[in-house]
Amino acid sequence: MTITLERLATTATVGDLMKCPELQVSDDVMVDTAMDILQSSGADHLLVRDDDGRCAGLLTRLHLAPFQARSWYTERTPVRDIVLDRAPFATADMPAATAAAAMRSRGLAVWPVVDHDGHAIGLLSLQDSTTGANAPQRAFGSGAGGDGQARL
Repeated sequence: MTITLERLATTATVGDLMKCPELQVSDDVMVDTAMDILQSSGADHLLVRDDDGRCAGLLTRLHLAPFQARSWYTERTPVRDIVLDRAPFATADMPAATAAAAMRSRGLAVWPVVDHDGHAIGLLSLQDSTTGANAPQRAFGSGAGGDGQARL
């Protein structure tokens, strides 16, 4: 007797494609400090979190462009007081194709991923979301990393 188990195909989700956020700052950090962090790290964006640790938005170099002159104003302005990309954010269980469409419509290159309490758990780039949405579907049971390795 032979038993064959079918492998059910699932669609790629944001959780499958997101990356760990490398740089995070509190929303009470001053603009000049945020600019220094971006310049010294070479990054294009910072994840901003509020006093409760929830995701407050994504701060990019473009958002900081008006402050490049480094006046007294940048030393006294917290990040929370400038315009940055705010909610809604992606969730880990959102289909990658849906996230890619939402990112394109909002003009986002990177989108924060939050848990159901609003805490940031990752970042999704438009490049990763479109690659993942068009990639062959991962088979059920292939592990969290999609590399065939089991995860506990």
